[in-house]
Amino acid sequence: MLFPWVRIAVLASLVSLLPAAAAAQIPGQPPEPPDSQLIDPPTDGPARQDRPRSRRSAPAAPVPRAEPAPFMAPAAPRAAAAPAAAPRTVACSGVFAKESTHLKLAVAFDSKNVTFAEVDGDGGKMMASVVYPSDPKRRLEVLWQNEGARSDTSVIVISGQSGWTGPRGLKLGLPLVALEKLNGKPFKLKGDTKSVAVADWQGGALDKLPGGCKVGVHLSADADLSGKDMLSNDAGLRAAKPKVSEILIGY
Repeated sequence: MLFPWVRIAVLASLVSLLPAAAAAQIPGQPPEPPDSQLIDPPTDGPARQDRPRSRRSAPAAPVPRAEPAPFMAPAAPRAAAAPAAAPRTVACSGVFAKESTHLKLAVAFDSKNVTFAEVDGDGGKMMASVVYPSDPKRRLEVLWQNEGARSDTSVIVISGQSGWTGPRGLKLGLPLVALEKLNGKPFKLKGDTKSVAVADWQGGALDKLPGGCKVGVHLSADADLSGKDMLSNDAGLRAAKPKVSEILIGY
């Protein structure tokens, strides 16, 4: 028979052993390893050598927010192309044809650049349509057979400082020798004080022009040639060095 104090000691020992024995009897319950031995669960594919060992995986890197595209002002519209400049050559066709009118000139050169005004003529003042009246280098005068209707071309005048070119390349300032070359042969002239005028082209290139117009030319000279009729190849005339000072294109 055990003493009471011995029995109490045995019971205390049995009570302290019950939790360990109970845990050992639960099947499939692995012992919890210490923190130093914890690793992340395996993933598919080869293991990463640099994967950190911790109870929780490292948080994913934040995705950078896309910056809005910078504002771009709409492109300015292209400026309209400037209208092509009107040709500065007088031909016996188009707006300078025999059946032309003041209105056709206004359409071709813009109404603000064409006026109907008095101009100087052989017999005094006369009315004409003037193209570019305020610009001496672009000025052109057109006289009409029907002055009231301002229609049917009579004479087109290139004079002063005008830069217009006539048929076959005729232009102001052209020397007598060059004018003879344009005609292709010598021609007749009639002299006047300090000037000469073509009297006959002698069947040359300037005698008959396409469109049915005729061309007359005055040349300024350094000598008094009044009352003299001569050919363009005259030595005395060439010595006066005449140059084209006025071109008349008429029907």
